[in-house]
Amino acid sequence: MTGNSEIRLGVVRGIQYGLIDETDDFTPRVRQLGAGGVRVFFYWSQLEPEPGRYDWTAVDAVLEQSDEDTELWFTITASSPWGSTRATDFLPASVPHNPDGYAAMVRTLVEHCGGRVRYWQCENEPSSGLFWADSADDYVRHLARFRAAVKAGDPAGQVVLGGCVPGVFANMDEPDSEREFFLHVIHAGHDSYDVFDLHPYGDPYLVPGMVANARAALRAAGGEKPVVVGEYNGPLLVEFPELFSELTDVLATEPLRPWHALTVADFRSGQTVMTESRTAMERLYERMPELPPALQMFMLDCPPEAEAERHRLNADDIVIRNVLALSCGIDRTFCWQLGPDTPEPAERFSFLGLLFLKFALFGYDNQQQPVGYPCASAFAELSLRLDGAKAVERIPVPDRPDAYIFDLVGTEWQVGWLRREYPAAEPNPLVWNNTALGSRPSYMRGGH
Repeated sequence: MTGNSEIRLGVVRGIQYGLIDETDDFTPRVRQLGAGGVRVFFYWSQLEPEPGRYDWTAVDAVLEQSDEDTELWFTITASSPWGSTRATDFLPASVPHNPDGYAAMVRTLVEHCGGRVRYWQCENEPSSGLFWADSADDYVRHLARFRAAVKAGDPAGQVVLGGCVPGVFANMDEPDSEREFFLHVIHAGHDSYDVFDLHPYGDPYLVPGMVANARAALRAAGGEKPVVVGEYNGPLLVEFPELFSELTDVLATEPLRPWHALTVADFRSGQTVMTESRTAMERLYERMPELPPALQMFMLDCPPEAEAERHRLNADDIVIRNVLALSCGIDRTFCWQLGPDTPEPAERFSFLGLLFLKFALFGYDNQQQPVGYPCASAFAELSLRLDGAKAVERIPVPDRPDAYIFDLVGTEWQVGWLRREYPAAEPNPLVWNNTALGSRPSYMRGGH
């Protein structure tokens, strides 16, 4: 997207860059999508492999291939085999043994980037034990030191609070330990971040409520801050609760797996889950032919019909989820993810893999070359239509609450669809309308 738009669609490169595998030139894929921003994860273990020895190889690879119009977002994870209290070179992050030494690394990194990076994020989803091993109070102190280091290196750099998982603000009536974590951090750390990062996975029609609840929590903590979407994609398996009866064995193994330290070697070898979980997932894959197509489509190497259906749903979701978020006044979204971190998926036999492994805009062909999926085409089309947009506003349709029509303010485009529960009796394609041409389907006029 060009600088003419106040809205930018971005992409997340993946959960790592240059840590598990060699760095790559992802710029051609970003340009193909028309994306205006890239979020990249870096780990303390790769940035400072030994005390006092910095390595900016992966950072420089991103800086060198990104033009000035691309907004960069760096998520920095405090995991180190020598510097973290929970020693690991990958996940989860934890409190540094020497907080001042960690802050010095962050400050030096920010200075090295010379103002090229707009967003600096302190950890990813710290309410999850997979990403942060310590308490909310520990994170608040960690965040304050992180902010001071970023501002010392670049006063204009925007500090982003660690990403907020969807369950925190999806249903405020039900108790949630991660909500308690975030509400504490939002209040106690209110002066230590500039931007709030929401990750609205799950039912896309819950997105407006999530945004409203997040803003209310920020106001209660001392004042609103800009809300951005640092991750999203869909559909997610949890949107199909009727399938969980097929996952009894898999789900029964999950409590057996406390979040232990995951290393780069684990990720490379695919040994990221406990034996019980892997065995249950292997049995599920053996049963694939007898499973419902709606479950098959989330599995690797599923039947072509199931794969095509997931691609169709995914392409629509990219547009629907973005439009709903943008209509709430959000102007930055980053899609998870540009492509798999490695050509051969590491989490093939894990429940997390079942949830997230197919969230990629690009895959690889037999020659290990990137190939765009239908969702990439949908992303590119949305990015093109949004070029020049100043806002996204919903157009009410009397007597048709199932009709979702939106004006891309500042452009000649509108987009609309009918909300249908899955599986719908008939296809329900998204409809783009060019107001300059004046043609639109009947339901966009409010008719039946």
